[in-house]
Amino acid sequence: MRIDPQILEAFLREVQLESPSPDDPVIVRHTPEPWELVGTGNYAGVFGHPDYPDVVVKLYAPGRPGIEQEREVYRKLGESRYFPVCYQTGDDYLVIKRMRGISLYECVLYGIPIPPQVIQDVEDALDEARSKGLFPHDVHGKNVLMYQGRGYLIDVSDYYKQQVDTKWRDLRRAYYKIYLPFLKDRGWKIRPWLLEAVRKGYRYYSKLKRWLKK
Repeated sequence: MRIDPQILEAFLREVQLESPSPDDPVIVRHTPEPWELVGTGNYAGVFGHPDYPDVVVKLYAPGRPGIEQEREVYRKLGESRYFPVCYQTGDDYLVIKRMRGISLYECVLYGIPIPPQVIQDVEDALDEARSKGLFPHDVHGKNVLMYQGRGYLIDVSDYYKQQVDTKWRDLRRAYYKIYLPFLKDRGWKIRPWLLEAVRKGYRYYSKLKRWLKK
């Protein structure tokens, strides 16, 4: 599915986003109507249009690299039950299939139970990506969606990086050792400031661990 070129060109002229730091989500200064901001990552923003409900535009912030590698990742993934499909690309954007669902981060935030099947689906998805010559990277709670009790992955932009990444392994371990026995069926809502503190603390821990191994 492709977006009308005139609609897409007008959006690209008017949208305003910037990325002050590669370690934090981009800042969207202006989203032209009737577009909506779907989400942000550290390098790009994701936008939807009401006339095209089945796709989103992922727009890279000025000066942020990686779009060429992400195009290649989508080419290798092809059609998949677990990942989006890329339909259209430009110098700094991708038009990709819109994956429905709620992120694991939001599930914890709102007290929505995460069944073990979702975790297994992620494991199967990562095995599929590896079988296609990719290296799953940066898989965390905001990049995994749950829809009708099944798991799906978004943001494959770092799957070309041939380096060890333990985010998913650590998250899976926390799921089985902490979430499943103590939190899953209690319906507790975790405050946003606490989740943000955990995110930043984990990032600091990961950097410290890499430094100590040098």
